[in-house]
Amino acid sequence: MDLADVIKQARAWAEADPDPAARAEIEGLLAAPDPSKTDLADRFAGSLEFGTAGLRGVIGAGPNRMNRAVVLRTTWGLARHLLDAAGPGAADKGVAIGYDGRRMSKELAEDTACVLAAAGVKAMLFDDVVPTPALAFAVTRLGCAAGVMITASHNPPEYNGYKAYWGNGAQIVPPTDTGIARAIESAPPAKDVPRLALAEATSKGLVVTLGQDLESAYLAEVKKLGARADGDRTISIVYTPMHGVGDKLCRLAFEQAGFTNVVSVPEQQKPDGAFPTVEFPNPEEKGAMDLAFALATARKADLVIANDPDADRLAVALPSDTSPTGWVQLTGNQVGALLGHYLLTGGLSSLERATKPKVGDPLVIASIVSSPMLGVIAHALGAQYDEVLTGFKWIANRALERKKKSGEHFVFGFEEALGYTVGELVRDKDGVSAAVLFAELTAVLRASGTTVLAHLEGLYRRYGLFVSSQVNLTRKGAAGLAELRAIMQRLRDNPPWTIGDHAVAGVRDFLRQETTLADGTKRPLDLPKSDVLAFELASGSRVIARPSGTEPKAKFYFDVRERIRSGEPLADAEARAAATMKALADAFVALAT
Repeated sequence: MDLADVIKQARAWAEADPDPAARAEIEGLLAAPDPSKTDLADRFAGSLEFGTAGLRGVIGAGPNRMNRAVVLRTTWGLARHLLDAAGPGAADKGVAIGYDGRRMSKELAEDTACVLAAAGVKAMLFDDVVPTPALAFAVTRLGCAAGVMITASHNPPEYNGYKAYWGNGAQIVPPTDTGIARAIESAPPAKDVPRLALAEATSKGLVVTLGQDLESAYLAEVKKLGARADGDRTISIVYTPMHGVGDKLCRLAFEQAGFTNVVSVPEQQKPDGAFPTVEFPNPEEKGAMDLAFALATARKADLVIANDPDADRLAVALPSDTSPTGWVQLTGNQVGALLGHYLLTGGLSSLERATKPKVGDPLVIASIVSSPMLGVIAHALGAQYDEVLTGFKWIANRALERKKKSGEHFVFGFEEALGYTVGELVRDKDGVSAAVLFAELTAVLRASGTTVLAHLEGLYRRYGLFVSSQVNLTRKGAAGLAELRAIMQRLRDNPPWTIGDHAVAGVRDFLRQETTLADGTKRPLDLPKSDVLAFELASGSRVIARPSGTEPKAKFYFDVRERIRSGEPLADAEARAAATMKALADAFVALAT
């Protein structure tokens, strides 16, 4: 698109944008001495794509940004699809709407409510900022037809987003996402999208306020998730919501579970969309936990807990004499294995079972790029285990599917990017309930005279030491993208049956939806199509290859399982696992390229 076309589109968009601030923003770019040196072209390079995660993008004017005009048209499409596809009574069941503390979140949530009201769909709008898990809880608790959360989760400060849920309380999946996207394409210009004034919609009963009662109901259900009510609940906990909205509910959840020795990091306690103390509001990012570590060191705390800004993710750190900071932050895979094992063993109070899994046995689920350790634990305990594609929407929907089909009782799900859900309370990631359960695990172990790290070592000695790593293969331009596609195609058409010193036992092809064993046997793969290959190694290790959905790169995931010898120091096994990991990664990259 040349500059003249960009300018024409920008002027048309500004005329149709009902937000005076956004119009002024576009007009300022058009008035620049040289508009080609602004980001005008990028703002009109396309439109934010509505998918299974809804919308997410940089805040600003234009179709390729997050703004009021985009949200108005998106909500018009959501309402249209809801009325067409969700069945009788969808308008009265309504849509629950929550928002976090990011810039424009409240305005975008109110716009969402006002458009739904104009379409005759009841909107149930939280009266203040709220964590994402509380919104997901509201959808099922109130029997809503859908839900919308205005959040960009752990993205940088300049981002915001529009996260959509369906009536089952889980994030939308195909074909719902494509149905909504098609409806959005037929939406009128933003200025012509009908919307009631908030006061009028409220007076007509089309906008209903949610608040304390709903939050109290959520907290009461979180309390019920506890596997045990004992343990040393005097443990000292330092908590940070990372400038997000988790402090109120998380602190109350700790208190109701008996954890009263909890202190929040004061500089990060209140919602602040500018995230002034962190470059990137993600607990996994280097430096994001520094303030929490400093406070925890000063208080000689036993546990550091962090949520991301919308409190759907959980990070955990523990005291360590060997770390320069005095703290070791657990990986998402380690937290997933610890919580899954804790729940499958009834809070460590039941004998581990070695019986064959039965219908109705406990079910745990992980994403395919998460550590296979939880699967090994589940199988050893006689529980059911399943894997799904990356994204928590798949975990929630698979849990519902298996309960309906076979009656399995879902107890836990996780993905390595710090996402966990306990039981059926929230059909999405829930950093609040997971935080309380991890504190409970810590308290129970303390009362029994041990620590989380010692317990984790015990799991490694029983089930194997699992370590994970990732290699990104980046290429530039159209030629680079073609090369990456060729790599995936070559791996698919001629999969290696030996990778370094490892024999490949089977290859799972998620695009062709089949598993091929080393002897040539093929089995169907019951997962949605996706351009992913998983190489299961005879050693118990694994390699996964997939292209990035947003960047010109291929992603290779490596999971190594190393047996710890009797009496062997853990550090020695970790060194051996690291060497195995490097050799495996080097061998696979050489094969791929």
